[in-house]
Order: sequence, then C-alpha cells, then structure tokens
Amino acid sequence: MSAFLTEVCISSQMGTDQSSKNMKDSCTPCHYNKVPQHKMSNGKSSDARYRGVPKDSDCNGSVVVEESTVSLKKRVGLVSGTALIVGTMIGSGIFISPKGVLHGTGSVGLSLMVWGGCGLISLCGALTYAELGTMITKSGSEYAYILEASHSIMPKWLAPIPGFLFAWVSILILKPALFGVVALSFGIYVAEPFFDGCSPPGYLVKLISILCMMVVSFINCYSVEWATKVQNFFTFAKLLALVMIIVGGFYKMSKGNTEFLSEGFEDTVKSPSLITLAFYDGLWAYDGWNNLNYITEELINPNVNLPRSIIIGIPLVTICYLLTNVAYLSIMSKEELLASDAVAATWGGRVLGPAAVLIPIFVACSTFGAANGSCFTGGRLVYSAAREGHLPEILSYVHIRQYTPLPSLVFTTIIAIVMIIPGDIFSLIDFFSFTAWLFYGATMASLIILRFTQKERTRPYKVPIFIPIITLCISVYLVIAPIVQNPRIEFFYAFMFIIGGLVFYVPFVHFKLKIPCLDRVTTWLQMVMEVAPSKYAPAE
Repeated sequence: MSAFLTEVCISSQMGTDQSSKNMKDSCTPCHYNKVPQHKMSNGKSSDARYRGVPKDSDCNGSVVVEESTVSLKKRVGLVSGTALIVGTMIGSGIFISPKGVLHGTGSVGLSLMVWGGCGLISLCGALTYAELGTMITKSGSEYAYILEASHSIMPKWLAPIPGFLFAWVSILILKPALFGVVALSFGIYVAEPFFDGCSPPGYLVKLISILCMMVVSFINCYSVEWATKVQNFFTFAKLLALVMIIVGGFYKMSKGNTEFLSEGFEDTVKSPSLITLAFYDGLWAYDGWNNLNYITEELINPNVNLPRSIIIGIPLVTICYLLTNVAYLSIMSKEELLASDAVAATWGGRVLGPAAVLIPIFVACSTFGAANGSCFTGGRLVYSAAREGHLPEILSYVHIRQYTPLPSLVFTTIIAIVMIIPGDIFSLIDFFSFTAWLFYGATMASLIILRFTQKERTRPYKVPIFIPIITLCISVYLVIAPIVQNPRIEFFYAFMFIIGGLVFYVPFVHFKLKIPCLDRVTTWLQMVMEVAPSKYAPAE
C-alpha cells in the first residue's frame, strides 16, 4: 500500500538473507507508523507519538519497518498567505452591521479614527507575531510562542500549562465557535432570498450552515492546494464587493452627497468607557490578523513571506474598512446606519437599484471564504497541540498522500457542528471574546521574555521593542474593560472554564495517564484515514 506501512509478519521463524526476503513477502499490512530517527537507549522514542513502536533490533524478526518521513508540505506562498489574512479578517460584519464603532463613538469623525486606530493596533500585534513566527517556525501561532516562552522561565513541570490552557479554550470554544458563526452567516444569506421579506426557518439555516462546514472541511482535508485556491478566489470576490461599494460611494460624493460626512465630530461621546467598547468592537472586526502564524510550517520561505503578507494584508483591510464606512455614510445618516440590520443591502438598494441582488451573493461568498480560512487555521492548532502531546496523538497525524492534517480538520469540524446545533452560539462568543485578548497579551509578553532569555537566537525579522510593550498594555486594558464596564456572572464561568482545563492536564498530560484501548482506536483510525505520524521540519 504505502511506504509508511508497518508490516507485521505472519511467520517469525525466518533466518537471514534469503529468509528475510521470504519474511517480507509473507507480511500482512497492519497500520501506518514509522520509527523515529532518534530513539532513547531503551529502544523507545522520546516522542509521545511513537510510543509502542519497537526498535528494529528488538523485533526478533517479527516487524519490518520502512523508514520514511511524512510532514506538512510548504505550499502556501505570498499571494495565498496574504489572501488567508485578508480573507479571514473580512467576514460578514463589514457588510451586515459595521455599527458597533459608530454607536460607541457617537460621531462620524471619531468612528473613522477608531477604525483606523484598530487597524494600527492589529498591525502592531501582527508585526510582533512576525518576529515570533520567523524565529519559532512551528505552526500553532500563540500556542507555540507561549509554550516556548514559558519553558524559558518556568520549571519544567509547570511550563506547558499556559500553552495547554490556550489550546484548551481555543480548540473547544473560540476556533469552532467562530467557524460556526461564519457558517451560520453563510446559511442566513443563502436562505433569505427564498423567503421574501421573512426570516428563514432556523433549522434550514443550520442545515445549510452544516453543509457549508462539511464542504469546507472536505476541501481542506483533500488538498492544501484546493484550500488555498478557494481562499484566493473568495478573497478576491469579497475585495471586489468592497471595491464596488467604495466606488459607488465616491461616485455619490462626487455628485455632492457629503451631507452626513460633513457632520464630522458632532455628537461625539464623552465617556472613555464607551469609546473603549467602540475599540473593542472595531478590533473584533479585525480579528484574524494572526491566522497566517497558525500555518508557518506550510509557508514557503516564512522568513520573507510571513512579514510581507502581514505588511500587505492588514493595511489593505484597514483601507477597505475605512473607505467602505465612508461609502456607507455618503448616502446613509448615522441614525439610518445604526437602525439597519444589513447595511450593505440598504446601501445597495439605494445605489445599485436592480443590481442590489449582487450584495447577498457577495456576502455569501465572503462568509464562505472566511469559513474556509477558519477551518484551515483551526485544524493546524489542533495538529500542533496534539504533536506536543496535549491532545490524543491521532490528531497530530497527516494523510500519507495529500499531506493534510486530516484528523485534526475532521475534529475541528465536528466540534463546530455540535456547537451550532443546540442554539445561541453568539452569546458563547460574547462571554469568551475577552479571552482572545488575554492570550494576545500573553503572546506579546512571550516576545518580551524571549528577548531577554534567548538574546542570541537568530531573528530574521525584529520588531522595535516598544511595539509589543504598547500592544501588551492595550491587551490588558481590553481584557479588563468589558468586565469592569458590565460585570456579569458569565465572565466568571468563562474564567472557571479556562482553569478547568487543569482537570484534564494533570492526569492525561502531566502524569501521562493512558485511556484503555486508545492505542487500538488510534491504529484503527490510522487505517481508515490513511494517516501517519509527522515530524516538525524546521524552516531552511
């Protein structure tokens, strides 16, 4: 079948030379596996993913192993990397309800300043990630960086905990919830045209959303090339939609429609807490600026393409957001924009006439592309955590021919589907969204720590130290602000969920407690999925 097959012999009574040939001919394929290149003295690998694989000399003629390596391939270039950043940042929010910022600021002028400021904060965070990503070329983004920093300052037994807790919250809540929300937005916009003036049934929206997630998951499982092509296409589609809105808005302004924009800073709010919440809403619209770091191992020449993709992608999104809001305000008053449930649709009805039907199509394309990006990156986080022994090892395996992290992608999709079936996934994100900036802040702190603990380490890209320091301060403020502004018991529940990860960490990671029959399940899943363990391949 494959070079990755471990073949278990039917006969163990073979001798040398000629009998070895007969032995190999009589072998029956059992499961995919491989012996690591470096073993401990007792013949067992130090890598958690190779436990139970015997040393060649210990096999007594019963096992024949064909040595080979399977790993994720570098197939993502500069264009695809930029498309991943842009495509996951721009979802449905800018088309449906870009009004949180305007509501928090009260004026046109300050709202545009906040949109620009959010772009600048996102760029500062992403540049910090660029240094970390070119220094630590492992996939997994925050997970890999927090793990590296904690190992440099904490005792060995305590060091994995911060990274594990990040993976715990992100894999079980944040990543699948965001995947589910984007898919639900897709379901709503696909179903609405068939229910003229009425809301589509909830079950139908969920069925379409689940179908969307399954299609996206299949594409990502089948081929990285397919996934990147889909991402590139739908990113182009959503940028085309924004360009159409921007051009239409500037055309209207050229005809003298500047009444609402000329209001400037009228009615600006005076409350710092409300302005802070406006930044919070704006930064949520920019979320996704860190997604390329989740796939660093698959990025061609990451030392060059990671910083370049960030420097191209985030300013591009910032400009699009600013100009799109200007276009909306060229024909809509503040009150109309705040009252609209679908701002782009309202704008299209006034500017495009019959062609306004294009808006729902473009929104559906935008959400599908964002779902593809969410699945692509979410699966890599699961893969990275499993490779470190923080999740079942089967989730770190890679398909032997397609070189995709098939088990982790399937796992992420199943969790997302389970989350959207019961009901209010949006409230779940509201209560856990503050944790995103908690971990962003931890990552900024990680860079500062590594600057002192690993001074001699090669850094192909180096960000000025004041950038992560400022971004860390902003992160701390954004974690505390919503809790102080509107303290709710749900925030306490979210915090307890984070700490609750230790209930699983202590027995299964720290003490390495094995679940009975898990090895048999792993072997069976290897055969069904045709996957094999993978090794980290450092960037050249």
